[in-house]
Amino acid sequence: MAKIYCWMPRALLASFAVISVLASAGSAQQPPTVRIRGTIESIEGPMLMIKTREGNDVKVKMTDDLSVIGIAKTQLSEIKPGNYIGVSGMPQPDGSQKALAVHIFPEPMRGVAEGFRPWDLRPNSTMTNATVAETVAGVDGQVIQVKYKDGEKKVVVPPDAAIVAFVSGEKSEVKPGAKIIIFGAVKKDDGSLETNRIGVGRDGIAPPM
Repeated sequence: MAKIYCWMPRALLASFAVISVLASAGSAQQPPTVRIRGTIESIEGPMLMIKTREGNDVKVKMTDDLSVIGIAKTQLSEIKPGNYIGVSGMPQPDGSQKALAVHIFPEPMRGVAEGFRPWDLRPNSTMTNATVAETVAGVDGQVIQVKYKDGEKKVVVPPDAAIVAFVSGEKSEVKPGAKIIIFGAVKKDDGSLETNRIGVGRDGIAPPM
């Protein structure tokens, strides 16, 4: 089971604070970004060759100040009242969200990009970043009530939902075969892609968000 870090290097926390999995759309002054999910095929110097989940081949340049975010499998029992979590979910007819994945934030990230918004994990999926108010057992899985500044949501977490935690990562984890998510690769004027932060699935897991 992954340990959820309560302290992280300042540079890593700054990296977390701006990744688009946690944030809403950027301002008009910022360069366009691209979210990439896939597997590293090979590395040549600072250049990553990635096979995306859609089956496309893309190249992304890593900057010298690259930060790595570990995405580690954990257990549903680690989600407790007061935790700050993110839920990738699917809207249900009764207004609740059926969780596809739940990620637990470290305490220093509490409140980052709080709220409810559309997401692109699946068609019509959503992302909710919020504080756990209550968690109880339900017929279809664990039921979590979460609250954010503009409202609240009921989240049903079925047994097959992925439960992960963000942890401090190492650059050595960025290697061929690693399953990754780049939350916001910057698209340069010449069309090339560049990133200074990468999320890497630990123990072979694909980042589920």
